[in-house]
Amino acid sequence: MKFTRENIRNITVMGHGGAGKTAFVEAALFNAGVINRMGKSNEGNTVSDFDSEEIRRGISINTSLVAFEWKKNKINLVDTPGDFDFLGEQMLGMGVTDAVLIVMSAKDGLSVGAEKAVRNAGNESMPISFFVNRMDEPNADFLATVEALKEEYGHRVVPMALPIMKGEEMTGLVDVLAMKAYTFSGKKGEMTASDMPADLEGLAEEYHEQLVEQIAESDEELMEKYFEGEAFSAAEEERGLRKAISQASLFPVFVGSANANWGISHTLDQMVRFFPTPEDGHAVTAVNRSGESFQIKTDQDGPLAAFVFKTIVDPFVGKISLFRVYSGVFTDSGSVYNVNKESDERINGLYSMSGKKQISVDSVIAGDIGATTKLNETSTLDTLTERDNPLKIQAPEMPVPSLTLAISAVNEGEEDKIMQGLAKLKDEDIVFEIENNPETHQFLLSGLGEVQLDVLTAKLKSKFGVEARLTEPRVAYRETITKKVKVQGRHKKQTGGHGQFGDVWIEFEPGDELDLDFQEKIFGGSVPKNYFPAVEKGLREAISEGPLASYPVVNLRATLVDGSYHDVDSNEMSFKLAARLAYRNGLPQANPILLEPISSLSVHIPDDFLGDIMGDLSKRRGSILGINPDTIPGFQVVEAEAPAAEIARYATDLKSMTQGRGHFTREMARYEPVPQNIADKIIAAANEEE
Repeated sequence: MKFTRENIRNITVMGHGGAGKTAFVEAALFNAGVINRMGKSNEGNTVSDFDSEEIRRGISINTSLVAFEWKKNKINLVDTPGDFDFLGEQMLGMGVTDAVLIVMSAKDGLSVGAEKAVRNAGNESMPISFFVNRMDEPNADFLATVEALKEEYGHRVVPMALPIMKGEEMTGLVDVLAMKAYTFSGKKGEMTASDMPADLEGLAEEYHEQLVEQIAESDEELMEKYFEGEAFSAAEEERGLRKAISQASLFPVFVGSANANWGISHTLDQMVRFFPTPEDGHAVTAVNRSGESFQIKTDQDGPLAAFVFKTIVDPFVGKISLFRVYSGVFTDSGSVYNVNKESDERINGLYSMSGKKQISVDSVIAGDIGATTKLNETSTLDTLTERDNPLKIQAPEMPVPSLTLAISAVNEGEEDKIMQGLAKLKDEDIVFEIENNPETHQFLLSGLGEVQLDVLTAKLKSKFGVEARLTEPRVAYRETITKKVKVQGRHKKQTGGHGQFGDVWIEFEPGDELDLDFQEKIFGGSVPKNYFPAVEKGLREAISEGPLASYPVVNLRATLVDGSYHDVDSNEMSFKLAARLAYRNGLPQANPILLEPISSLSVHIPDDFLGDIMGDLSKRRGSILGINPDTIPGFQVVEAEAPAAEIARYATDLKSMTQGRGHFTREMARYEPVPQNIADKIIAAANEEE
């Protein structure tokens, strides 16, 4: 069936890990007749969790797309991971849809994952809704969950469904807008009309009135009708509630159990009736050929602009690129232009995706989400467009990696395999970084948390056959001197024929520049000018290893003040070696000290954890520079500095201390002397290793 913009719904499913996001998607597919049996994440047989690591761990790791038909509408559900280490996946999944459904557990109230999902969706001006799940489990409390939402988000939170309970069992639901009650019957999620329970009548009427007010407030004409006491038509209800949800003045709440298939079909019905279409959805910024920025929602008549938000690497199919079309029509023919890579890409098939299953389509219209395969240059965040009239969709800002660990091969000689494997995994997960640190001679892997980095090492083994281990990275210490010394470096070597002779006197003292500051004050030609570069080169090579623990030396001024030479035996190599001898003789006499890198931190935390975080930073030899209100209500930003050695796993520790609510950014500030008792241990360890 061909779909138009009006009957497409793009919805991102978000929430805390374990709340039942993937189970909701599975139940939706079952109700739509796409599958005949619902799988479970812990059994590794769901449609949207198809990656081998997802199956092994029983959790979602990747954003996945599930498309299906529901009552002559197309619903694209984007299932996102709940673990905070995969925030990048959530951001990309959310960026290409028009509304967010946050799945919550009826037992846990307002979880951290739900809080974060609301915050992230709010930052992107996304319409927000809730599905209170797991009503089939003991101690499920829908009304307590709604109260927790109301306490946090106010009058915008309005249930559109209420559970009918018989003891601890949910037997049906009340459709609040229609003021009708239904009981569940059969495994297909069917509902049979029934009498309104007396104990729910008052609550249903209260919430019904709130929904009617939302409809009235959406439009002057409807407001007038409301004051005159006239009932709204079905079309007016749809128009009014869709506008209220689109503008985020209403956060509708639904209820049920994904595992028991309660309330899923009702929620899908409400989605197609009241959720924003691509026409109503949030706008993205596009840039045209002239460099002009403009907002675009859905423009079917404009030039092609399709944003790639996810890349899947399938062992059999190859690379699959998932995209949302914002402008024009993407057709299964010819080629498209990748404006980011400035290259043409040939199209060899278009698909609608249901997990990893590809359903061939002729075209993908503006407002719809589709996929294509085997694009050579295209990667996530690229825009596919027309060469003659290119548009570039502005990519969302991705989270910055905050945890860095060293990665090494278990089997010697497989380091290249690690780098090659990670380069390929970058196609699927763009929120990690890998660097070969020339100073510490380690490969450094940076991500959002230990789970993400552990998943990457597991994929290296399963996909590329290379075993890797993660360890804390070596700290890039430095050495410097604290007093001035004057020393001689004399290199003399006599062999058959010409010998070697170089003789220098150099003053070493603390310098103002991080790099070597080389100067010369030679009088009377005791060292010819043509040997000055050789002396400097010798010193530059020498400062790569300091006298204490072989760390690079910084803030060093070296002044060539005197020396001597031989007409025949002197040459550049001799003076280079003489300079190194002077360095080796002089620095141990100049009171060398060890320096450590100090990181500047911005720690974002809820007010409740302020004391704990400040105390913890003090234990890490940190200093608090200031505390400022965050842009998020109820949060503070602690500005601090701490030694890099003390915050290697701070990303993990901060999550633990703040129940996953806190996050931080860091950057290198400067080097400072290491306290002597700690320096002694570092020097001893370095010498032992050497």
